[in-house]
Parts: sequence; structure tokens; C-alpha cells
Amino acid sequence: MSTTTGIAVAPLTTEDAEILVDAARRAAAAAEVTVAISVLDAGGHLLAFRRDDRAVLIAGETSTRKAFTALQLNAPTADLVDAVQPGGPFHTLPTALDRPLLFIAGGVPVHRDGRLIGAIGVGGGAPEQDHGFATTAVEALA
Repeated sequence: MSTTTGIAVAPLTTEDAEILVDAARRAAAAAEVTVAISVLDAGGHLLAFRRDDRAVLIAGETSTRKAFTALQLNAPTADLVDAVQPGGPFHTLPTALDRPLLFIAGGVPVHRDGRLIGAIGVGGGAPEQDHGFATTAVEALA
């Protein structure tokens, strides 16, 4: 558990990651969408991953990059799409990070006690669907 300004914040645990994956999986299954789901801790390390058998292989990389983008910029990727358009604040954002950022809806940061502790990314459905599945998962953790 880390402390900053005297406030203890519990990190994202594997149990939390399992809750996130299960909630996103159930939401996607209810919509009959096959997806891949990635959960990262605050350091960008993969805590949990799941890919439906029928999901395309690239959905796994996509879900991880969506989570990474949400984590690095501490914002849902759905909110960042316009920022990378020409003239937007992230249009020239360097991508020299350990993995490229991905500005497609489906990545959502995870907070605890107002602090960033990780992120979830969902790939495989339409961007709006992926965003909804990820948001549903974060709400289930609260």
C-alpha cells in the first residue's frame, strides 16, 4: 500500500483485475460480442488478460494498448479521440514509449480514493461497445 500526503491507497490487486475482467466479459457476452480484455496495474504491468476464442488475435494487442493509453494519460480513450486530430493537443505526441498509444475508445483508467491505480482495455467490438464494456467493469469494481 502506498502513501502520498498521508492518505493510504490500496493498489490494484489480481482479485480486482479478475472482477474487472469478469464484468467486462459478462457485458460483452450479453451483447453477443467477442472481445479481448486487458487489465494493467499503475506501473503498466499486465495483471489480467482474457480473449474470447472467436475474437481476432489483434484484439489482444488492441485491448492492451487501449489500457496503456488510458493509464498513461489518465483518461478514457473515448475522451481522447479528438485530441489526436490535426491541431489537437496530442497531434504531435511522441510515441517513443515502451508501447505505442492507441486513441480508440475502449480504454478506461481505474481509480481508488481518487488516485490512478490501473486501467482496463477492451478490444473486439465497435469502439463505443468496447468503451461501454470497460466502463461497466470499472463501475462493478467500485
